[in-house]
Amino acid sequence: MNIKDRIIKDLIPTHIAIIMDGNGRWAKQKGAERIFGHQNGVTAVRNATEAAAEIGVKVLTLYTFSTENWNRPKQEIDALMSMLVHTIAQEEKTLMNNNIALKTIGDTEALPEETRIALLNIIEKTSQNTRMTLVLALNYSSRWEITQAMKLMANDVREGKLQSNDIDQQIISRYLATKDYPDPDLLIRTSGEYRLSNFLLWQMAYTELYFTDVLWPDFSKENLYEAIVNFQQRERRFGKISEQLK
Repeated sequence: MNIKDRIIKDLIPTHIAIIMDGNGRWAKQKGAERIFGHQNGVTAVRNATEAAAEIGVKVLTLYTFSTENWNRPKQEIDALMSMLVHTIAQEEKTLMNNNIALKTIGDTEALPEETRIALLNIIEKTSQNTRMTLVLALNYSSRWEITQAMKLMANDVREGKLQSNDIDQQIISRYLATKDYPDPDLLIRTSGEYRLSNFLLWQMAYTELYFTDVLWPDFSKENLYEAIVNFQQRERRFGKISEQLK
C-alpha cells in the first residue's frame, strides 16, 4: 500500500499551512546561489498545490515572503520579486486547469508595482474557481497582522461601530487578514527547523504541527501525503479529554 492509499478520505484537513523552508540550503549543497533554490522551490509549490487539491483540501496557505524577509540582501529580494512575477504568469494554466482560486494575505500594497499588478490580475482571473483556495502569505507576519487588526478595531470603537465590551475572540478573528478562511488544521514546516517564524500565530492556537527534515525544493506529493497520514493519527481534543470525544 502506498502512502496516498493510507489517507482516510473523511479526515482530510480542511486547511493546511506550509512554511516553505530550505531553499537557500538546498542551493548551497549544490554549490549554487540561493536564488537557484528559490527557482527550484516553484516545482514543490506546484506539487503541493496539485496534491492538496486532488485529495480534497479546501485551503492551502503558503508562507511565501515575510515582512522580515526585506532584511535579506537586496539582490536576493529583487530576484525573488522578479521570479514571483514570472511564476504567477507561468502557473496560471495550472490554477485554471485545477479549478484553484489564488488569494493573498499580507501588506501587498508595499510590494513592487509589477509584482502587485501580476498578483491582482491572476486573483481576478481565478476568482470564480471553487475546488480549492491557494493563499500566498506575501509581505506577511503575524505581528503585523495583529497590529493592523488592533488599529482597525480601535478606529471602529472610536467611530461607534464597535463597543469595546463586545470584543471577544470571534470579533478579533473577523479583523484579521484570514477572516475569510478557517484556522489551519495542519501546519507543515520543512528543512528541520522547529519554529513558527511569526506565521499565523493567532490562528494556530489548536493547529497540529508537523516538522520534516526535507528541504523545500525536494518536497514531493508523497511528503504531503505523509504529513496528512501523521495528522490523521493524532487525537485533537481542543481542551477536552479523550473520554469526552468518545
